[in-house]
Amino acid sequence: MEPAALIENFEKMLAAGKDNALLRFGLGNAYLSRGQPEKAVEHLTRATELDPGHSASWKQLGKAQAQAGRNDGAIRAYRRGIEAARAKGDKQAEKEMTVFLKRLEKQNPGQD
Repeated sequence: MEPAALIENFEKMLAAGKDNALLRFGLGNAYLSRGQPEKAVEHLTRATELDPGHSASWKQLGKAQAQAGRNDGAIRAYRRGIEAARAKGDKQAEKEMTVFLKRLEKQNPGQD
């Protein structure tokens, strides 16, 4: 399904009161794939609020923040995501976010 159609379907579900972490995660990913990182940040932030242990939401939030030019926000998201991944034993997500975090920290020394 095209991102535009996904967004439309997800937005309808949200408008109908079906708000949850996975819906927000899906919306965030769809907006990210459409090149709309600001909207992605909005929904991925809400996904992490609804389920702080969902490491995939943190990873995508970090990516969206970076694409939106908010490297300090991306760094914070990756750090929180690494914590969430460790807590769940999700080694792959932890490794990926660690790589992304190190790249951002090298580009932005002193930011947190």
